[in-house]
Amino acid sequence: MKSIRRWLAALLVSMLWAAAAAQPFPNRPVRLIVPYPAGGSTDILARIAAKELGERLRQPFVIENKAGASGAIGSLEVARAAPDGYTLLMATASSHGINSAVYAQLPYDAVKDFAALTMVASTPNIIVVNPGLPVKNLQELIALAKAEPGKLNFGSTSLGGSPYMSAQLLKMMARIDIAHVPYKGAAPMLSDLIGGQIQIGFDNLPSTINFVRAGKLRAIAVTTAHRWPGAPEIATVAESGVPGYEVAGWFGLLAPAGTPKDIVDLIQQAMAAAVDKPEVRKQMLDLGAQPIANRPEEFAAQIRREVDKWQRVVVEHH
Repeated sequence: MKSIRRWLAALLVSMLWAAAAAQPFPNRPVRLIVPYPAGGSTDILARIAAKELGERLRQPFVIENKAGASGAIGSLEVARAAPDGYTLLMATASSHGINSAVYAQLPYDAVKDFAALTMVASTPNIIVVNPGLPVKNLQELIALAKAEPGKLNFGSTSLGGSPYMSAQLLKMMARIDIAHVPYKGAAPMLSDLIGGQIQIGFDNLPSTINFVRAGKLRAIAVTTAHRWPGAPEIATVAESGVPGYEVAGWFGLLAPAGTPKDIVDLIQQAMAAAVDKPEVRKQMLDLGAQPIANRPEEFAAQIRREVDKWQRVVVEHH
C-alpha cells in the first residue's frame, strides 16, 4: 500500500512539473540582475522596469544586485545562465560597450554571449561639483583645473565606466589634469562628493539630479550633444568650450544568447507597453532618463556600434 502511495505521489509531482513546464513563459519568478550596487541609475531604472514587467507578465521580476568589476561580474552570471528567459540583465553602455574596449581579458563577449531584448532608457552623464568649489560653469572649472594642475580630484562610479570615460574624454579634449578617485557605484561617490572628500563628480543623470535640485550639488554640464529637456538650464559640455564632445549613457535588457525568439519578443513588447504609460514616461523623465523600448535587432546593432566606438577611443587616445 505504501509503495502505491509513493508511486502516486511521485506521479502527481511529475504531472505538476509537466503542467508547469507546459504553461507559457513566465510561469515562475524572473531574476533581473543589476551588475551595480543599489541606489545608482541602473538600479533605479531596473526597479521601474521590473515592476512594470511583473504587472504585465503576472510573475515577479526580482532584482538581484551583483556588483563588481565595472559590471562584469553580474554580466558574466547572465552570460552563463540557462537561455530560458528566467535570468535577465540590466546592461549599460559601460557593461556592454566600454568594458569591451578597456578590459583585454573580459570574461564575456558583449555581442555574442547575449540576446538583446530592448533598450529601456538613455540618459546624459552629468558633471557636478561640491557647492564649496568656487566654479559656476564648465569654463570656470577648466580654468581652475589649468591653474592648479593635478590638485582637483574627481569621482566616478567605476573604473572604465561611462562616467569615468566621460571624464577621460574631457581631460583629453580640454587638456586638463584632474586626479581620479574610483568608487564602487554612484551612492558612495555622491556621498563623498556632498561631504567634500572629493570636489568633482561624473555620474549618470538619474542618480544625481535630485541632489542638484536639493542644492547639495552644483550642476556644471551634461555630456550629450543637446541639453536635457528635463533640465534645460544645464549647459552641454560641447557648448561650454569643448566643441565636438559627446557621451550618452543607456540602459537595456539582455538575456543569455540562445533565448527563444518568442520570449525575447514577449519581454520587448511588455517593456514597450510599459514606456507608453504616461506615468512611467514621467517617472523616467523626472529622473533624467529618456524612455526607449526599441526592437531587439535595433538594440543589438546599437551594442555593436557602442563596442566599436569605445574601442576606437581607447586605441586613439592611449
